[in-house]
Amino acid sequence: MILHILNAELAGPTSLSVRFSDGCDATVDLLPLLSGPMFEPLLNPTVFAQFTLDPVCKTICWPNGADLAPEAIRSLVPTGQEIGG
Repeated sequence: MILHILNAELAGPTSLSVRFSDGCDATVDLLPLLSGPMFEPLLNPTVFAQFTLDPVCKTICWPNGADLAPEAIRSLVPTGQEIGG
């Protein structure tokens, strides 16, 4: 099964509340993934908040072209904190 993000809402300066297609709902701090030139601007909470959910690929993306695969985001959900997963 290919993992998709069904819904995402801002939950903090670098965090999102995410619903995955595998049934998992979790609030995830994406800070560990925000390194390198493409992701550095996302450390600014105003820029981070500009995320969108790509309607075709079902990934999180930003206006500067940065995007994160659902699998990368899902890997940050601590075991035992999965709701419905």
